[in-house]
Amino acid sequence: MARVSIPTDQNDAAVEQSDSTPPHQMIEIEDEENKSSTKKIKDLEICVPIAYGTISFWLGKKATETQSHMWTVYVRGATNEDLSAVIKKVVFQLHPSFSNAMRVVESPPFELTERGWGEFEIAISIFFHNDVCEKQLDLFHPLKLYSEVEHGPLSTKKPVIVESYDEIVFPNPSDKFLARVHNHPSVIVPRLPLTLNLPHAPMEDTRRGDTKDHPHGQWFNRFSEADELLKLAEARQQVQNHIVKLKRRLSMLEG
Repeated sequence: MARVSIPTDQNDAAVEQSDSTPPHQMIEIEDEENKSSTKKIKDLEICVPIAYGTISFWLGKKATETQSHMWTVYVRGATNEDLSAVIKKVVFQLHPSFSNAMRVVESPPFELTERGWGEFEIAISIFFHNDVCEKQLDLFHPLKLYSEVEHGPLSTKKPVIVESYDEIVFPNPSDKFLARVHNHPSVIVPRLPLTLNLPHAPMEDTRRGDTKDHPHGQWFNRFSEADELLKLAEARQQVQNHIVKLKRRLSMLEG
């Protein structure tokens, strides 16, 4: 899991990384100085959990030498909500063998589907609305067509899915951004002071980009804080077990 923090002011930059598996990191990316008159809300963070990945299906009898799989690459809400209140567009950079290898998706769901036969790394660039952040977030994700865990005959019914989970954090957000998302189901906002007056934000249909009814929704991973805490606890226990083994070996050598 990664926690990506994107400050809107140049003085907000910092980097923090832990040793959990998968890596849990916090990366703050300096943004250009915002020259607009947008008001900033200091000492407050907005968190947007996202998942991005690929899902691929073997085409079975329809498979050819150059098109053995159908796959989809996507950026979605971690619990499948619409992210268009935060994300303006997503650019997917495919392998140069594809025609029009740079694909731009400007409306949710932020995904594209293709057919092919080879695995490669896909570059994903997320662009935010102007009142969110002026700098893009660049990610990379491997396209996997064949399972590295299950070994057996290929199946057209069970896909190969590889996903990553990130928490994008925006410190000191603009008042317009906060007004738009403070009641949004896919955005985590702390309790706001009663004295804080936010500008009026028009109601938006946040359902149009939902992936709750996505045709591949049954295969998507479920990400939650409880799951991450469990993974951290398991990793910590493995480290403790390894330390115990090393101490035993050391005592045997000294004895």
